[in-house]
Amino acid sequence: MSGAESPKRSASGHVVTVEDVRELMGASTPHFALQLRDRIAKLIAPLDADDPARVLGEAEVRRLERLALSGETRGGEAQDGERALASLATD
Repeated sequence: MSGAESPKRSASGHVVTVEDVRELMGASTPHFALQLRDRIAKLIAPLDADDPARVLGEAEVRRLERLALSGETRGGEAQDGERALASLATD
């Protein structure tokens, strides 16, 4: 996954919709959360504060930040001969 945007969404005159934000949200995993966060933030940046796509996008940005740091369970029980991995959570 890269930071490159869909030609449809980056076309001149494209009006950002809630569906555009949802399309990006669909691929969210801890591994790609920060890249998706950046793409959504860039997509919604020019929108008015009360635009439905921006409201959803801002909520998704917060969710993706949490997912990136704590959405992956690590540091559980180790298997024989292995150490448990440290958690990525900072709390």
